[in-house]
This record gives sequence, structure tokens and C-alpha cells, in this order.
Amino acid sequence: MSPATPRPRALRPEQVLRLGGLHVLADDDPRWKYDPLEQAAAACAGGAHVVQLRVKSATDRQALLWAERIRGLTRASGALFFVNDRFDLALAAEADGVHLGQTDLPPGRIPAAARQRLLLGHSTHTRAQVEAACGEPVDYLAFGPVFGTRSKQSEYDARGIDALAQMVALAAPLPLVAIGGIDAAGAAAVANAGAGAAVISAVAADDDPTRATRALVAALRRGPA
Repeated sequence: MSPATPRPRALRPEQVLRLGGLHVLADDDPRWKYDPLEQAAAACAGGAHVVQLRVKSATDRQALLWAERIRGLTRASGALFFVNDRFDLALAAEADGVHLGQTDLPPGRIPAAARQRLLLGHSTHTRAQVEAACGEPVDYLAFGPVFGTRSKQSEYDARGIDALAQMVALAAPLPLVAIGGIDAAGAAAVANAGAGAAVISAVAADDDPTRATRALVAALRRGPA
């Protein structure tokens, strides 16, 4: 990271560990059996390290209501809480951070006052994007799709574990989480590559999302100490 683009704030060791762990995205896609609040509650009960609210269909008012309720759940469980895409909603809900995609505002354009309050995550899909993100004021990266994705459309092919391991090394010391098609079986391979994992359908589509979260956390623990 360039000295000209400092991180919003120094990270505590426990924050680094959580950012490199299991991220469960509480998603408002109507195909899921459970709404985002229920998904988030299950994720917290199952030991997720980060819960991220992903809203693509609901109104801003509904999104803020979910965010405020999820903020309470994550405070109780000790998880970090992020909002996908929207730093304004993240600020309004007193979230820990905002996660930005390649088509969202660039991390460097988030207002300085907001960066002082919010951790920043950034999705990447190519080596060039990872290299660029390492020069931005971010606190962790996501990379993928590693195995493909069943939860949302992607213009990128599956990257695979070898590419993931290379991006982990390239991004270091920033934590990096894998995205795309990760289930409990794939989470152990992801951990062995040195990455955390971000999931949607592996929790949202499961009949028992708390159990699914626990299985993912356990699989990630089977990676390198």
C-alpha cells in the first residue's frame, strides 16, 4: 500500500483475524427461504466472523431497518458487520465497514471522514485488479469466483485454488477472502491456500443456516494454523 493512501485506521489483531475468516452475506434475493435478518441471526449463532448485508431489491428504508437490527446481532456475537456497496447506509447503521465491488465507488473516493469510521473491503477478479487494490486504502480483499458462483451472475470464469494462493501471496499482508461457489468442502481448500471465505448460498440456501455456518467455520479451521 502506498504511503500516500493510508488505511482508515490501524487494525487490531482480532480485526485482522476476523477479516480473514468466514464472511456470511445476508442477501435479500427472494429465492432464499430466510430473509436477511434471519440469515444474519443464523450466521451469528453459527460463529461467522463477519456478516455483510447485501441488498439488491429492497428499499433504502428496509435496508436500513435490516442493517440496524443486524448491527445489534453482531455486537452481541462479536462479529464484524459490513454493508455491501453503500457507505452511506453503513454509516447510518453504525456498521464496522463497507464492502465495495469493481463497479462501486473506488475506495479512494470514499470521503475521508467516512474512511475514519469504516473498514473497507474490495472485490477483485484478476491479478491486475488485485495489484491495483493493494495500492488503495482498503483493509482486506475478496478474490474470485474461485469455484464459480450459484448466487449471482459473474462475467469471470472460475479462478481455481492455484490462482487464489497466488493472489493471497500478492495481497499480503492484507487479508484476502475467496468468493464464488464455496461450500464446506471447498472451504478447507480455500483455507489451505491461506484465504478466508465469503459465502451466500452455502448459508442462505441451507435448511439449517446455523448448522451450515458452523460447518464452514470448522472447515476453515482445518487450514494452516
